[in-house]
Amino acid sequence: MTAEVPGPRERYPFEGLLAFWRDPTASLTRLAQRYGDVTRFRFGLDDEYLLVHPDHVQQVLVGEHRSFTKGRALAEAKRILGEGLLTSEGEVHRRQRRLLQPLFVHDRVAAYGEAMVGAAERAATRWGDGALIDVHAEMARLTLGIVGRTLFDADVESEASEIGRALTDSMEMLNRFMLPFSGVLERLPTATARRLRRARARLDATIYGLIAERRGSDRDRGDLLSLLLRAREETGSLMTDEQVRDEAMTIFLAGHETTAVALTWTWYLLALNPDVEARLHEELRATLGGRAPTVADLPQLVYAERVLAEAIRLYPPAWVIGRRARADVRLDGFTIPCGSIVVLSPFVTHRDPRWYPEPLRFDPDRFTPEAQAERPRYSYFPFGGGPRVCIGEGFARTEARLVLATLAQRVRFRVSSDETVELHPRVTLRPRGGLPMIAATRPPA
Repeated sequence: MTAEVPGPRERYPFEGLLAFWRDPTASLTRLAQRYGDVTRFRFGLDDEYLLVHPDHVQQVLVGEHRSFTKGRALAEAKRILGEGLLTSEGEVHRRQRRLLQPLFVHDRVAAYGEAMVGAAERAATRWGDGALIDVHAEMARLTLGIVGRTLFDADVESEASEIGRALTDSMEMLNRFMLPFSGVLERLPTATARRLRRARARLDATIYGLIAERRGSDRDRGDLLSLLLRAREETGSLMTDEQVRDEAMTIFLAGHETTAVALTWTWYLLALNPDVEARLHEELRATLGGRAPTVADLPQLVYAERVLAEAIRLYPPAWVIGRRARADVRLDGFTIPCGSIVVLSPFVTHRDPRWYPEPLRFDPDRFTPEAQAERPRYSYFPFGGGPRVCIGEGFARTEARLVLATLAQRVRFRVSSDETVELHPRVTLRPRGGLPMIAATRPPA
């Protein structure tokens, strides 16, 4: 699986850094193809280790998880998210996860289903037959509205365009701050730093506005804000507005962005694979007969779940996971020194032909129980794993399946040109410049 010591070190000269920044998925893929399961390379001042074998992924995320802290990406994300669930460490993270867990238990998620379907039905009415739309922007607007309604009991869909621009700017700027020597650049009065501050201010305006409105009410609405505003620290005091803001911002942004990206690529892949699309529609007709789906229907929508799983395999929204070693760690005969960065990439591992023959082919039947049993557990890890597995995984899976089943019965998306859609890997794996597609109304079942 690996040599006794890591493969040759790959160094990135200045022009290599630019290439890595422009297309990191391609760069990581080339490293894995050239050096195998373990690649040690230098990026700026850090020694980094790209690990692609599922056994190594499992050791980092599960077996040796206490030996690692979050990597550079999430350290930079604190500029927007603060000390929320996604960026915190240690006991703080454990305490926050216990606090938020009740929002994502199965029964609570199931109760969100009606709001998810209703939002999808309203979205479908916005697109006329033959309309050219940016599918990514529309999925972002849809999922933002769902998160606002289900977790915040608020209507934020009217702010979707402004929030979307602020989020896009945030991701782009955070990615630049991940480059070596960004600490020096940050202290300069650059346009990058100003854009990040403006983006954060716009996002803060929404979250702090919701907090202020809720502080003036004693009503417990059973949502995220009610939970946070009534939570008490170990000292017995209520959380400050800033603490509430950090947790709310994390759920607000992460809760809609990843699902929006997953749905975007799903529509794109269905448009390119009409045989898969036809089989999906057969299942929807047989199960739903044209009516709106409910959470109770999900166990029967087996192929729909496989379609989403395969889309996420090819285009995992969280395409890279970083960890920093807090001590020397032995992994399969080699040592990762303390302070080194470990890079795990679902994008790279999910496209490894050892686990997925013809890896670029869109084949939902890779996710039959029999096919999954033949692969290592961590050959597929779009939501991470171990104690820090995504707390909203159940929410995201439920939302994505209900939205897919609702919209697929009403509309068919077609690519608008023969141009290749390019990846834009930043914090998530978006399509570069959005994804223009033509919406065609489907006749009733």
